[in-house]
Amino acid sequence: MSRFDLLLVDVHLATMQAGGAPYGALRDGAVGIADDRIAWIGRRVDLPRDIPATQTVGCGGAWLTPGLVDCHTHIVYAGNRAGEFERRLNGASYADIAREGGGINATVRATRAADERELAAQSMPRMAALAGEGVTTIEVKSGYGLETAAELKQLRVARELSAELGIAVRTTLLAAHAVPPEFAGRADDYVDYVCGDTIPAAARACVADAVDAFCEGIGFTPAQTRRVLAAARAHGLPVKLHADQLSDTGGAGLAAAASALSADHLEYTNDEGVAAMAEAGTVAVLLPGAFYALRETRVPPVAALRRRGVPMAVASDCNPGTSPVTSLLLMVNMACTLFGLTPEEALAGVTANAARALGLADRGTLAPGLRADLACWAIAEPAELAYRIGGNPNVGAVRAGRIAHWSVG
Repeated sequence: MSRFDLLLVDVHLATMQAGGAPYGALRDGAVGIADDRIAWIGRRVDLPRDIPATQTVGCGGAWLTPGLVDCHTHIVYAGNRAGEFERRLNGASYADIAREGGGINATVRATRAADERELAAQSMPRMAALAGEGVTTIEVKSGYGLETAAELKQLRVARELSAELGIAVRTTLLAAHAVPPEFAGRADDYVDYVCGDTIPAAARACVADAVDAFCEGIGFTPAQTRRVLAAARAHGLPVKLHADQLSDTGGAGLAAAASALSADHLEYTNDEGVAAMAEAGTVAVLLPGAFYALRETRVPPVAALRRRGVPMAVASDCNPGTSPVTSLLLMVNMACTLFGLTPEEALAGVTANAARALGLADRGTLAPGLRADLACWAIAEPAELAYRIGGNPNVGAVRAGRIAHWSVG
């Protein structure tokens, strides 16, 4: 290497590398970037003097972390469900609303009716809000089309927004999100359609990076879910799973048996499910926004996950019905206050472990050779990112080696 394209100095580093100081912290450090990769990282006093930099930027004693990763969202959709929020506050349950034609199917109607331009226009502000908090990678699920053309439309819009906003997007096909009205009472037939038409079409079009399913009493049975995950893997697509959110369906164990990248929600996961996840290396994705919005009282088995060494990620679950959240930082706080994570665990949950939940080994920590996705924070200590309720101390972001926004000092 003959030159740094970008050199960041006068900065403290929360590298999120495990096994050393808390947060992988390194004070008075520097980061050298070449192309889209971290080329050098360490104490500023050890910075190689023989490597010039095209651009040197002082960070004013701020903190750098890896760019945040939101590893579970449903952010591309049309319409909203504020009326259902009001109904739940008046006593209706999520399941009641779903059975009456609301819930996911209400958003399906609006999303099917929107063309790609309208869908992108409604979704862009939500994605931009996350990007403004230092999020550099976001997962976007479909699941509001529930027929092949509309599912693929959502995934295309997600990738279009990625290009327009300059934020990395991983797309997940969630056609097995709910049974659409035209298949009412014929869930098995719909699963046939998903496995035989939607998954192959998504694979042919190369618009999905993974496949997910909603294994739940108001979603799909374990047997139906296994069929979906098997079809995904037959088409070379990794799998994820909405598991054990509202009841213990054995979803965590099912996900582990399918070598899923992650099992998400997990409020009702049992000890056997946790053990299976640990054995399989499946990441637990915790979603405190949905827990909060639904006023749940049963928390995910954090102590068991911690004891078994299951990596815990944290995500926004941005969706119109049960987690209308566009602040990943708020989820970091809620993961601590509602679920009992430590601030360091919560920050790992939106960096290293969130990247792992997406199967991305090239980001989530700060180390030479990794993708140069970084977030800069006007904070005195990393714990402030979990401590604040509201507010946004993000003052800069680097995405794939390029400054996306910067207001340091």
